[in-house]
Order: sequence, then structure tokens, then C-alpha cells
Amino acid sequence: MSKRLLLLIPTTTYRTEDFVEAARALEVDLVIASDRPNVMSGEFPDHLITLPFANPAAAVRTMREYAGSRPLDAVVPVDDVTTVVGAAIAEALGLRANPLPAVKATRNKLAMRELLVRADVASPPFQSVGLDEDSRAAARRMTYPCVLKPLVLSASRGVIRANDEAEFVAAFQRIGAILASPDVRELGEGTDGILVEGFVPGIEVALEGLLRDGGLETLAVFDKPDPLDGPFFEETIYVTPSRLPEATQAAVRDCAARAARALGLTDGPVHAELRLTPTAARPLPVMLEIAARSIGGLCSRTLRFGTGMSLEEIILRHALGWPIASLERERRAAGVMMIPIPRGGILEEVQGLDEARAVPLIEDVTISMHKGQEVVPLPEGSRYLGFIFSRAESPAEAESALRDAHRHLRFVIR
Repeated sequence: MSKRLLLLIPTTTYRTEDFVEAARALEVDLVIASDRPNVMSGEFPDHLITLPFANPAAAVRTMREYAGSRPLDAVVPVDDVTTVVGAAIAEALGLRANPLPAVKATRNKLAMRELLVRADVASPPFQSVGLDEDSRAAARRMTYPCVLKPLVLSASRGVIRANDEAEFVAAFQRIGAILASPDVRELGEGTDGILVEGFVPGIEVALEGLLRDGGLETLAVFDKPDPLDGPFFEETIYVTPSRLPEATQAAVRDCAARAARALGLTDGPVHAELRLTPTAARPLPVMLEIAARSIGGLCSRTLRFGTGMSLEEIILRHALGWPIASLERERRAAGVMMIPIPRGGILEEVQGLDEARAVPLIEDVTISMHKGQEVVPLPEGSRYLGFIFSRAESPAEAESALRDAHRHLRFVIR
């Protein structure tokens, strides 16, 4: 009898195709829950479910009833907005998962920061400001430069650097408008405040890992070669393996492991973002954020393990308690570019796709927005134009191919 696995897939995620493909390759009995009704749910009521992701208690009630006649063997949330409800369902059904309080802490930047500081994990100085506070009074007590962040959003949405009081007030008002938007309001808790952190200078890196029985196994360390100094923090290029010295990478791994322990995370994928602030001896890792889920967007397509396993297959095997032949990443370098948004408007055409795909070492160019769709830049936006993927013998070659391919692309935005 095949195992039955529940995937929690929000309608806004990029991850559906890759996780569904991995589940089919493993030949599991796949059940998909989303936050919006699916047109096929009437035809497949046992395999397509609508759940209120923002209301874990209600989702748990639904899944308890479902599992009464169709027991589940694993629950896998695939994106930020499903991590909490996923942990709640798994806990209620006695399935493998992170502790619910730990997952909740990853979804609230203030709670996360407080736990990290309490455990002496290197973090930027911080304070919180309520949306109902006087922004000018708050601006007068800040040290500059600083970074303002919504407590609950991801992918750099609403993250703004302020260099003085005037910029702080403008950023505060701009984030307030984002938090008042209907799609954010429905997230519920955590939409009434802003986290203000001291700006940490230095380069940024990302770590992809898998927690097994509380121990962190590093799957990849990504360099981010483009500077992320603000005023907004649009992600562009990720390249692995890292070109940093091994001692620095070891410090990154240690910082991520300590952060996971500080939050109480014990099981499943984690994605961490760190800054390397310069010191006399060597760069010091400072933890920015750690999430109880895998890397976002389509970026996981850069990773292959063992004899060709995807990151999604590893995550599903882990959730099911199945053996994983190898967590060693393939030896070739790989890179991804989250295509920068040049301006806002309506996407009319993408030119140069064939030329970009023909660049040596480019594996694929995927445009994730369709013609006629509104393009919204950061800090208000939360969608990427698309992704460029490269694979090469060295990280430098992988990065260079991404930049070459991007130069061929032209976006007609009205």
C-alpha cells in the first residue's frame, strides 16, 4: 500500500510543479490542500482540498475528519504561509514535524529576533514599532542607517532602508500601506507592527539545510554576488558552491545551526539568510532570518543531490521517513538569477528569450509572469518576472552566464 502524503500549496507559490513532480516520482498517494477552491476539486474530492491556511484550528478540524477514513503518513508545507498550519496539522495527527511554537517564531520577525538574541546568536540591534505609533516620534529615537521590516512578509516585500528621520517616516508610511492591503490583512496576526533593525554592512549569503533529529545538515551555501545595500533589497543572483574560505563557511553553518536550536526547530528543511560583517580576523556571520521551509521561488532547481535527486524529493523522503541515499550536492557549480523588475506597469512582451537560452552554460530561462499581468517592483511587489538557470564547472562561470543571458532579455512594460 502506498504512503499518503499531504502537500500544503498556497495559490501564490511557485513550488507546485516541482513538489508534485517529486511526489509522483515517489509514487505516493498525493493529497493537495490549497487556500482557494480548485476547479478540479469536485471531480477529485479525496485529493484536492480547500483549507483556511490563516486559521490553523479550523484546518486541523478538517484534516482530523479527513484522516479518520484516509490516514495520512506525512504533511509537507511548501511555502511560508503554510508552515504554521502544516505544523499544526502534523502535531494533531502525530506526524513528523517541527514543534508548533518554533514554526510560529519563524513567521514573526520580532519573536524570531528575541529568541535569537536570548540564545546569543549574532543579530542586528532591533526594536519594534506599532503601526498606531507616531512615526516622527519613533524616527527621533532610531540610530541610522536602519532597516524597517513588516513582521510577517517574506521575499523582501516591504523591507526598506532608512538613512535619516525623513526616510524613516516615508518608509513607515509605505509599509503601513502594504500591511493594509487585503492579501496581507488576511494573514492575521503580526500585521500591526514593524520591526526596525540596525543595518548590517557586508555581503550576504544563504544556507539551505535539512534538520534531522535536531542536527542541521547543510545542503548548500549560496553566494549572493550583487550588493544588497538598499533602499530596497531585491534578490538577484544565487550561486553555489560558495567561493568563501572554508573557515567562513564553517562559521555560517555554525550560526545557522545555533539559530535553529534557539528557535526550537528540529525537523525538516530550513532556509537561512545571513550577512557577513567585516571584522579584523574574518567576516562575522550575522543571522538575518531563518525559515522552516526550503528555498523560495524556483531556486531549488539549482540543486541536485546524489544520483540526481531534487531538493523536493529529499524533503518528501525525509517527511515520510524514507532513506535518502546521499545529501551530497553534485560537484558542478550552479546559479540562478531572479530576474530584476526594471519598472512597474503591465507586461506586454518579453524579447530576446531565444538568445538568452542560447547562451553557453544556460540551462533554462523561465518567465513566470504572463502577458497582460501587472508588474509590481519592490517593496510593494512579491512576484518575480522569472528565473535564469546556469550550470558550469566553476561558480564564476555560472555567474557570468547568468549575467550574459540577462543582457539579452528586454521587457516591454506599459
